[in-house]
Amino acid sequence: MKNLKYIFSLFLMAMLLGCNDDNDTNFIDSAAAPTDLSALFTIKQDNSGEVTIWPNGKGATVYRIDFGDGSVETAEILSGEFAKHKYAEGVYDVKFTGIGINGKETAYTQKLTVSFIAPENLDVKVTAEPGNPFKVNVTAKADFETYFEVFFGESNTETPVQINEDQIASHAYSATGTYTIKVVAYSGGAASSEYTQTVVINNPILLPINFELPAASYIFTNFGNANSSVVNNPRIDAGNNSAQVGKLSKAGGAETWAGSFIELGQRLDFSVMKRIKIKVWSPQAGIVVKMKLENLADNTINIERDVTNTVANGWEVLTFDFTGVSTVIDYQRLVVFFDFGNQGTGADYYFDDVEMASGADVLELPLTFESATLDYTFTEFGGAPTSVIANPHSTGINTSAHVATVLKANGAVTYAGSFIALEDPIDFSEMQKIKIKVWSPQAGKIVKLKLENLLNGATINIEKDATTTVANGWEELTYDFSGIVNANAYQRMIFFFDFGNIGTGATYYFDDVKLSN
Repeated sequence: MKNLKYIFSLFLMAMLLGCNDDNDTNFIDSAAAPTDLSALFTIKQDNSGEVTIWPNGKGATVYRIDFGDGSVETAEILSGEFAKHKYAEGVYDVKFTGIGINGKETAYTQKLTVSFIAPENLDVKVTAEPGNPFKVNVTAKADFETYFEVFFGESNTETPVQINEDQIASHAYSATGTYTIKVVAYSGGAASSEYTQTVVINNPILLPINFELPAASYIFTNFGNANSSVVNNPRIDAGNNSAQVGKLSKAGGAETWAGSFIELGQRLDFSVMKRIKIKVWSPQAGIVVKMKLENLADNTINIERDVTNTVANGWEVLTFDFTGVSTVIDYQRLVVFFDFGNQGTGADYYFDDVEMASGADVLELPLTFESATLDYTFTEFGGAPTSVIANPHSTGINTSAHVATVLKANGAVTYAGSFIALEDPIDFSEMQKIKIKVWSPQAGKIVKLKLENLLNGATINIEKDATTTVANGWEELTYDFSGIVNANAYQRMIFFFDFGNIGTGATYYFDDVKLSN
């Protein structure tokens, strides 16, 4: 144990010596405590009771293990290493403590069963991964077992995946076919128990469609001189950074009703979710994008919805509301039309992430203030009432119908502002900047954005400033939260206009609050 602490100390010292000034150590001080702790137990099948323990997690450099059998012995091991311990028959609560580089600790307890008789009552569940017909997930439980090995049957030489109860073994098959999954349950004795199940991997196209499955056949049927295919994403930006997208080319002179359709592997289920969302990219705003759903056997049985896009040369999410659609009619063909009603001009359109959505809007990013059902209620403080109104400055980069308005009343305190709570915490796992369109009567005004944890905003918060550069016009401000700790669950957004100055009665506007890279 002394050697381990010595190695850890040297590692930390080396990192600190590599820093040029005090600010360089901030990343160590601000590092979060370890998360997602778990462990894998395996046992020798020789009645010795020797268990190998592999702890793992995020952010841990050292693990301290209390074996849970009453012995005074403990172990401290570096991340990636394992410990061994001999147990008598019984059930034990093994406690792990993950220790981060700055000494922050997280504790986790996992149950261990040690037995020398063959496992009994082996219960295995094989489930398909939603949205990926090639991937399956396996869980298992049994009496008297210590661990399981899962074979997915795609190769005669495959290395089994080892799991404990309440853990998941996952596998994505490379091709369609019939495979035999085998699960072996082990205890500390020589005998084991086995379970086998045959799975059929076929290739239906199901929602959500993201065009990322390499073995899937995205087959489009085209009409009216439109042509759709799957291509590498040529329009990667903050709105859509996926690798592959659908592309519809509407040739010059193409019919006004030209489009493409794809047939799904099963009927659309509108019993819970009533909407379909799709990301689109168009070279022009103001075009009609039509979505039509048809019955496979009789295309006269159909329903369609139109949405007009609002963004040129950028990605946006369009929502097609099928509220009221019959839940007993089988709609299985999905048809898309771009610039419906106009002849083709040779333009290319892109689409991606076709998915079912709930029948009700959710207060989340992006905030566009266009929903007729959401309650955009702001709580103001210090003299800065905020509400949603019709856009009084529909010009430049913001021609949307509605915006939020802030009146910083005459004599309002320097820190006057308002906040709104989102339905769920902001997900910074992929994008860590926030952009906001703002309108200010003056340039040079500080617009502060502060994020808080909903339950403990006093201590869990972060804020950034941006300064307006345009007077009496819309501009987009960017707030860079790079390195933000996503686990802090920032859910309340606070907006301050002309921060640091007493209110003068000026009115400000903001819109399109969104995540970005």
